[in-house]
Amino acid sequence: MSSDIIDFLSTRKSIPIKDLAEPAPSDAELETILRIASRVPDHGRLAPWRFILYRGQARVDVGEKLADLAEQLEGPLEEGRRKQELSRFSRAPLVIGVVSVPKPHPRIPDWEKFLSGGAAAMNLILAANGLGYAANWISNWYSDHPEGRRLLGLKSDERVVGFIHIGTYKGELSDRPRPALDEIVSDYAGPAE
Repeated sequence: MSSDIIDFLSTRKSIPIKDLAEPAPSDAELETILRIASRVPDHGRLAPWRFILYRGQARVDVGEKLADLAEQLEGPLEEGRRKQELSRFSRAPLVIGVVSVPKPHPRIPDWEKFLSGGAAAMNLILAANGLGYAANWISNWYSDHPEGRRLLGLKSDERVVGFIHIGTYKGELSDRPRPALDEIVSDYAGPAE
């Protein structure tokens, strides 16, 4: 059994963010990526997610805000730590925030809506990879901090699904170890104990 799609999915890898370089997707490619990202399971057709684009100078501005917030929380940062925060969003040429947006529904639980956002994030990565770009999905400390989320453009009731860093990668990476199927798959054997 082989097809282009199966071969593609069987070899997908995340690339370290530090190795993602220019160019980023063009505007037309970005529109394709985002359209594909929104074609996910979405019980009730709620679209309980949205995307925030961090590109150009905005990536640097976000880093400055995160470095300042880290200093407010931790006190003066050592030079290396400050540089780390300053470059959080400028290491890759494009970062796309996938945001879980609350959409109340009497029968659809919040966790299911959040998972739809996770599916959108994965489709986003697959679409970027399909167009020849490399990507990496992270969250990091600022995702769980209310002020961090606000600085990144989220409303108080929104949550981070992930930040997808996208760029071009020309190198070769070996595959990381993957779980053995016999360790993660089982036939149903009745209620758990």
